Parts: sequence; C-alpha cells; structure tokens
Amino acid sequence: MITATKPATITVTTRVPLTRLTVVELRKLADTRAGLWLLVLIGLGAVGTAVILLGWAPDDELTFAGFFAFGLVPSAFLLPVLGILSMTGEWSQRTALTTFALVPARERVIAAKLAAGVLIALATTAATLLFSAAANLLGIALGGDGGWRADGSLIWQGALMEVLFVLVGMAFGALLLSSPLAIVAFFALPTLWSVLSESIRALRPAARWLDLGVTSGPLSEPSMTAGEYGHLAVSCLLWLALPLLLGSWRILRREVS
Repeated sequence: MITATKPATITVTTRVPLTRLTVVELRKLADTRAGLWLLVLIGLGAVGTAVILLGWAPDDELTFAGFFAFGLVPSAFLLPVLGILSMTGEWSQRTALTTFALVPARERVIAAKLAAGVLIALATTAATLLFSAAANLLGIALGGDGGWRADGSLIWQGALMEVLFVLVGMAFGALLLSSPLAIVAFFALPTLWSVLSESIRALRPAARWLDLGVTSGPLSEPSMTAGEYGHLAVSCLLWLALPLLLGSWRILRREVS
C-alpha cells in the first residue's frame, strides 16, 4: 500500500530587526572584561573630575556648566577605545563566524554597531549631566558659586563631541580590525599630525581644517560659528568618513575563517 507523503514546507524567517541588533551590540559592550572596565572607568572619571573641581577649583568656577564641561573629558578619551573594541570584537573574539552566519547582511551589523556607539555616547552625556547637577549641589553646600546657567548649545555640542569621538574610534577599528593596532593609530596619528602642524609653519593653515583636536576644541565652548562647524566637518571627512567607508568595505569583503 502506497501512502501519500506531505510535501515539505518551507518556512520563511523574517530578518532580525535593526533595533534588536542594536540592543545586542549594546550588550556586547559590557560582555568583555575590557569593555566592562572601560564603562566603569568612564563613570569613575566623571566622578573624579567633579572631585578635582570641588577640591581645588576657585569658588567662582564651581558651576553646573563648569562641572559638565570638565566631566566630559574622561569619556572623550575612553569612548573611542570602547568603539574600537566594539568594531574589532567580532575578529579578536573570533565571533565573526557566528555573527555573520546569523546575520548574513554584514552592513546591518555595521549599522547596529554604529547605532550602539551613538546611543552609548548620548547615555554618557546624560549621565555626565546628572553627575554635574549632583556636584553643583555639593558645591553650593561647600560655598561655591552654584550657578545653574548653561548655554543650551554647550550641552548639545558636548553630546556631539562624544558621538563624533566614539564614531572616529569605530572607524579606526573597522579600518584596521585589530584592537591594539587601532588604539595605537587612533591616539598616535592625530597627535603626530598636531606635532607636525605646530612644528612646520606651512602646515598650520591646513591644521585649521584637518586637525580634529583643533577643530573639535570649540565644541566645549558655547555658540560655535559657521566657520568652526565647516572646519569640523572637513576634519571629520578625513578622520571619520574616509576610514569608516574603507573599513566597511573591508568588513564586507573579508573572508570569515
């Protein structure tokens, strides 16, 4: 007797939403020991800057704006390293095979990593605002100025600075795909360019446009001019857009073994 067999059914699976991929990438930031300690150091750095101002700054400098501007300094140095580790983690932790097997569209993984970097930068800025408010209250109790006035541009420019720096770190990580090499390059190349532009007079006009350390400086001051935004945009093309495009192309083409 011949029995009829049911034809095999093909199940269509939907793509993993980009929001879920972003949440996964955010979780990855604290999954490794290095990433977790970087997040801890960023928090301790914000607290440490407040302690420094409370202990040694003149009373008239103990304001909310002062605490906020100084509190962003540690995260501006450490967030790029976190971004580098995020972008190189798939290769250094040997998880690229699993990640790209689950999400074959590598450009979506890159987009999720970038979104996670932006979110962690904004969260760091928000946390710095809270720390600054608490430090200002303590400063008032200690006899400080205690002023709460802060130009709105100072806050969103501070957030923009954090976002740009973490994205530059991620761009270096994507380009080099090696955590130690990317970290060294991130700190060494801009520093070398700054030294050369200071030493060689002919390079000084170009430094106004291409030195990210110079062009990002006005972000810590209220009310940047249109010209300063133009200088910042040009330097971001060199230090952010170019390495990110080349790095993304490299990730899309690199063979996973």
